[in-house]
Amino acid sequence: MSDIILEAKNLTKEFKGFVAVNNVNLKVKRGNIHVLIGPNGAGKTTCFNLLTKFLKPTSGQILFNGQDITHDEPAYIARKGIVRSFQISAVFPHMTVLQNVRLGMQRKLGNSFHFWRNEKSLDQLDERCMQLLSEVKLEQFAKEYAVNLPYGRKRALEIAATLAMEPELMLLDEPTQGMGHEDVGHVTDLIKQVSAGRTIMMVEHNMKVVSTIADTITVLSHGEVLAEGNYAQVSQNPQVMEAYMGTNATELQGAH
Repeated sequence: MSDIILEAKNLTKEFKGFVAVNNVNLKVKRGNIHVLIGPNGAGKTTCFNLLTKFLKPTSGQILFNGQDITHDEPAYIARKGIVRSFQISAVFPHMTVLQNVRLGMQRKLGNSFHFWRNEKSLDQLDERCMQLLSEVKLEQFAKEYAVNLPYGRKRALEIAATLAMEPELMLLDEPTQGMGHEDVGHVTDLIKQVSAGRTIMMVEHNMKVVSTIADTITVLSHGEVLAEGNYAQVSQNPQVMEAYMGTNATELQGAH
């Protein structure tokens, strides 16, 4: 099996004559944490939406495990093993923490109809659910309603529900967006922990997070790949520093 799990070839997206993503080529290595970064308006969210199939490309190709998925629907690629967690916490507030994770597992099993069955028939799934909750340090909150969790723990629950679908490639959209310092640290540690034996691709704006967890960074600017490499390489790249400019460039260098 190739060590490249996801590949974009000449990926382009135009909106009424505006080129948001222009001939982007990138390769995500199996087992890596690969982060897309760039200043505002760089095209990273559009690129991420193309890779996760929430937008259709104007041209170019996307390969997953060597297979062309350019025209596949999000639900289809989720069954293949590509699962996206959303920027806004996507949990069911009036279900318990355990039920949220169990629902992710039912989606994977194709047993969503069990949602309507007697809860005791789902007990067989609970052992694995509790393992996942333990992995994200939420086991003591299993019977708590999701609505009562603080924001950082909601994000941890979202990651657990995503893991329940057993993704081969896990896609995270701004996982630390809107968090306080303590929650950012917790979720960063969590991503590092759950990345063991998994591949993660994410969009992230917090350079301290990026410097801590990224194996490979792709920097976008004006819809094109500006630089790629590890944090030390991209943070010292003059073109990257120029693209960020001012305070962001300082942040880029000082994130260690």
